[in-house]
Amino acid sequence: MAAKYARTVAPLVVLVALMVALAFASVPLYRLFCQVTGFGGTPKVGSQAPLLPQAMTNSTPKDLGRPFRIEFNADVDPHLPWQFHPEDRNISVHAGRPFLIYYQAKNVGQAPIVGTATFNVTPLKAGKYFHKVQCFCFKEQKIQVGDTKRFPVSFYVDPAIFKDPFMDDVTSITLSYTFFEKKQGS
Repeated sequence: MAAKYARTVAPLVVLVALMVALAFASVPLYRLFCQVTGFGGTPKVGSQAPLLPQAMTNSTPKDLGRPFRIEFNADVDPHLPWQFHPEDRNISVHAGRPFLIYYQAKNVGQAPIVGTATFNVTPLKAGKYFHKVQCFCFKEQKIQVGDTKRFPVSFYVDPAIFKDPFMDDVTSITLSYTFFEKKQGS
């Protein structure tokens, strides 16, 4: 009888251990999935902007397709005593051209604080065409009391956006960051 229970309990213990391991791995795996696919408005992470053909580098903006208005948003968790904002609220961009913008954060609290930023892109369907080359997201950022830091974001809109008929109505894309306090042990 004990052997019968052992054959039943052992696989259940293994199954529970596997489920716990998957639960801990799910957040980083989901984050990686979203960055690779652009799912859920997560911009793809690119190594560099695509090289434009010589004909396009000498082109007028009209030749590069319609421009996109890129809007920048900044939010801070209510428990984080930081002021956080983009240096530019919006810019006009053409697909395939690299851009560099900056966000600023200031610690207005009473102690040095470490924060971490998350991001997303709206409309969600534009996420797979919005490529971040350099970003401060998911990295710990420590700011001393009263100090201000600038955070660069390098990005481009993939020219493949013009080949997607579901993107014809998109004229504006919003890149949004939210800073949260990085707690000890998390």
